[in-house]
Amino acid sequence: MVKLKLEDVKKYVEENIEEFHQRKYLSLKRLKLSKILTKKNPYLFKAKNILTAYDLVKNLLDAHLSSQEEGIFGEFLEGLSIFVCEKVFNGQKSAAQGIDLEFNRESIKYIVTIKSGPNWGNADQIRKMKENFRKAKRILSANKSITNIVAINGCCYGRNAKPDRGDYMKICGQEFWEFISNNSKLYLEIIEPLGNTAKERNDKFVISYGELLTVFNQQFTNEFCIKGRIDWNKLVRFNSGIEKIKVNL
Repeated sequence: MVKLKLEDVKKYVEENIEEFHQRKYLSLKRLKLSKILTKKNPYLFKAKNILTAYDLVKNLLDAHLSSQEEGIFGEFLEGLSIFVCEKVFNGQKSAAQGIDLEFNRESIKYIVTIKSGPNWGNADQIRKMKENFRKAKRILSANKSITNIVAINGCCYGRNAKPDRGDYMKICGQEFWEFISNNSKLYLEIIEPLGNTAKERNDKFVISYGELLTVFNQQFTNEFCIKGRIDWNKLVRFNSGIEKIKVNL
């Protein structure tokens, strides 16, 4: 085990956080209104009593971007976790299906699936994770020198009151970062470098967001509004109808 140097963590964050911002920005620039109109639930927005094209388009756009951000940033956190564990315990990206990280600590072989937060999956996804753990254990057990294998579902934020899940352990937030780094304060120490130059990058995003919102609002008004009122029948037919509606998007 090697003591983690915070400067190494800061350097990693500074060198890799740009990819998060760049991918977030590019996902916005490439987005088409037709895509989010077919992906989101029109019944939900009708039930929320949204009355104007602007409010509907903003809700659609914000919901889409929030989902995109979670996925992109989750990949960044996974990379940071592997980097930290590599520095301290010589951990490495696992080659096993569905396993993100593996490393040895105190005569135990740990196989880790990394998620952003604790509430990440439905029953089928959790079953799949457990099956991945079982497969990885079978493969690793073929090596006679590996006698103790523990599966971990590690979550980068949040809390979990019941870590023992039978087939695996679930650890979250401070406990997870300490587990891979042997540093109980790391979960706090990674916050500062994440914010470096964030305002500058976000300003660029906000300008593009405003421009796209204006364009989408005009497109939606032209195609799905009658005298300023949303034509919900046309919108639902575009989203869910068997017969494809031609629109100029």
